Amino acid sequence: MAQHRILAEDHATQWMGIEVVQAEPGRSIVRMSVRREMLNGFAITHGGMVFSLADTCFALTCNHPTEDDGTITVATGVDINFLSQSREGDVLEAEGRMISQGGRSGICDITVRSGERTVAEFRGRFRRLDRR
Repeated sequence: MAQHRILAEDHATQWMGIEVVQAEPGRSIVRMSVRREMLNGFAITHGGMVFSLADTCFALTCNHPTEDDGTITVATGVDINFLSQSREGDVLEAEGRMISQGGRSGICDITVRSGERTVAEFRGRFRRLDRR
């Protein structure tokens, strides 16, 4: 499995069991198996779990996997569209791509899939900040 420097102390990502499949500047892929405690009252994956997977992928996509230049890149806003449901035992994979970066701001798109089926589309806007 690949690694990304910002996940070393990310306890939420560890609890969710998110694995880094690929981490490159401006592109990442992460994977998570849906567990029972991730389901809502309809026995489908809670939207917050799908969002958190996409948000983790977003963070990995817009922060360099190995280099630390004294900045952090954070979300300034996101949109997510849930397109289909997933269930316990499904493996969700999120793929992130940096679409645009100008100066300290940019946009990343994240697609969450279960097999060939698209579960969600996520667009995140980011801003690069000095770490102070």
